[in-house]
Amino acid sequence: MTRRLIKDGSEYFGPYTSVKTVKTLLDLFKELYHLRTCKYDLSADNIQNKKFKVCLEYHLKNCKGPCEGLQSQEEYDDDIKAIRNIIKGNFKESIESFEKMMYEFASNMQFEEAQRIKEKLNILANYQSKSTVVNPTINNVDVFSIVDDESFAYANFLKIANGAIIQSHTTEIKKKLDEDRKELLELFIVEIRQRFQSNSKEIYVPFKVDLGNDIKVTVPKLGDKKRIVELSERNAKYYRQEQFKQIKIVDPDRHVKRIMAQMKKDLRLTEDPIHIECFDNSNIQGSNPVAACVVFKNGKPSKKEYRHYNIKTVEGPNDFASMEEVVFRRYKRLLSEGESLPQLIVIDGGKGQLSSAVKSLDLLGLRGKIAIIGIAKRLEEIYYPGDSIPLYLDKKSESLKIIQYLRNEAHRFGITFHRNKRSKSAIQSELEQIPDIGKQTITTLLRTFKSAKRVKEASLDQLEEAIGKSRANKVYNYYHKK
Repeated sequence: MTRRLIKDGSEYFGPYTSVKTVKTLLDLFKELYHLRTCKYDLSADNIQNKKFKVCLEYHLKNCKGPCEGLQSQEEYDDDIKAIRNIIKGNFKESIESFEKMMYEFASNMQFEEAQRIKEKLNILANYQSKSTVVNPTINNVDVFSIVDDESFAYANFLKIANGAIIQSHTTEIKKKLDEDRKELLELFIVEIRQRFQSNSKEIYVPFKVDLGNDIKVTVPKLGDKKRIVELSERNAKYYRQEQFKQIKIVDPDRHVKRIMAQMKKDLRLTEDPIHIECFDNSNIQGSNPVAACVVFKNGKPSKKEYRHYNIKTVEGPNDFASMEEVVFRRYKRLLSEGESLPQLIVIDGGKGQLSSAVKSLDLLGLRGKIAIIGIAKRLEEIYYPGDSIPLYLDKKSESLKIIQYLRNEAHRFGITFHRNKRSKSAIQSELEQIPDIGKQTITTLLRTFKSAKRVKEASLDQLEEAIGKSRANKVYNYYHKK
């Protein structure tokens, strides 16, 4: 087993998907075949050496002693050939050979030897069942796939032989010009086939590529062939995610730039959305209507810039009018104070709320200067002003995840403010039930005792100290009626 490829004439197999796979293969060969593992010069002079004799006795337990003529070169070479076949995913010849040996031993009444061969067959069949992932009739096929973003592409290669994946390789490709996925995949296929000296006459790919007339290009539509291409794509996507995790740790600036570039592409924006603001309304049957605005910069919350809004001009439960008011107030203030405007506004809601927000931008002369979208909760569809057909982003898209994070954060921030306001209102309404107690007295009580519950639990002396004897008696008697 090695990680280094040295051009010394040796024969190399791989690369493999994991170290565990390689170790499993090596253990399999030790179980099935007796290979010479000593490195000594097996000359007649050395065989007379005492130290060498000790070594030979040890190794004879693990091999059949070809150096002593106990195994013919032809038999030893057959074992090596069988190992090569298994590595390449061709189990058929080895299984047939072992079955033939097993029946010969059994017919000659050598049942212990037959049982030993049967155990080897079970080991081989067990490994084959674990390594076979597609239809066993798929043989000597190369599978390629690619995923990409603005700056990089990630391509995967699988080698299939007799239904088993015997090679896998994924790499990152930096885009130098405006190459599309087709061009990048064609270059990757040519390079990988040369590097691994592949002679497969057929390849599976997710879309058509031009490789000349010598190679059959198949774009599977269904069945096992389609599934193996999807597996290759998953490998490429997984590799990309792992690279993203490393970049996020090692180079956070590159990570942010990539996310912003991806959002710009996915949402069809004219510039990177470095500064994003999201609005959400909260009310229950029109009571205590409020709104929230949350701010994200470089894809992360900027909580010091979050804002709450009490709805001032709208009567009753009217989300559209409330959204129009809040967006107008927010950007009128930013303009008057000379503050920077966002590159993107996200409205929590569908076409109705989005249209209301756009009215405010029109009034302020900001239409077309700030991109604005709405996200509907039902199917997470994205709406654009004046377009009745929504955009559906991939559910695993990082752009959609950031928009969902914005929406959820705006909802959390808004609903918390709404609950606090309703709670405060409920407390005040409870104190307002006390006869002959005015608003000023209620304010004094809440400032002193902090809550209606503490007012209720306060002694008469404590109440007298806060609001005087006469009003204290009224509050105390209200809570302590017999």
